[in-house]
Amino acid sequence: MIKVTYNKSFLKSLKKLPPAIQKKTAVLLETLQGNPFHPLLHTKKLSGPLAGFLSFRVTRDYRVVFRFLDPETIQLITAANRKDIYR
Repeated sequence: MIKVTYNKSFLKSLKKLPPAIQKKTAVLLETLQGNPFHPLLHTKKLSGPLAGFLSFRVTRDYRVVFRFLDPETIQLITAANRKDIYR
């Protein structure tokens, strides 16, 4: 099982999301711990200024950005609407 870490800025971004999205994110974080590339997550590598980061889909409109600190540790960076998250 992969260790998932986060900081206050991730929690702050998560609290700005609608309650239903917050709950779904919590469920998907369990899937992320088991397999970061599970098909349910639609994980993809980011490019450009976000190269080195990855994102997974919470819903059609919401994403969580994360990165691997090492092969067994993931750091959650932010959660937001996809129109805002890739800026």
